[in-house]
Amino acid sequence: MSNQAEQIVTQLIKGFENHDLESIMSCFTDDAIYHNMPLKPVSGKAEIRATIQQFMPKSKEDKVIFKIVHSLSNGNIVINERVDIFETGAKHAELPVVGVFEIRDGKIAKWRDYFDMQSFTKQMA
Repeated sequence: MSNQAEQIVTQLIKGFENHDLESIMSCFTDDAIYHNMPLKPVSGKAEIRATIQQFMPKSKEDKVIFKIVHSLSNGNIVINERVDIFETGAKHAELPVVGVFEIRDGKIAKWRDYFDMQSFTKQMA
């Protein structure tokens, strides 16, 4: 299952980079949980969509890039160390992140991202 698990995470990442919210949302189970660890978890596609929309580029010039540093998978688990890069107007942020994805039936059932919120907020101020 590792290859299938890695493929759905790759699809998710490409969705962000291509400004494709529908592609991103198609990666999740209906009852998925998304937890940015400094914040409260959100569950279900409607809450996940609302949360992800906050991070999506607002214009074609804006960018979100997930630069994968290391990735590993075992069965239905994918873990990646990455640098998330946000470019919005004149603002630029690079945020070190570790993401843990749990895959069920070919979709993301749980996604946990571990990062320093203060670092992100400071860079985007």
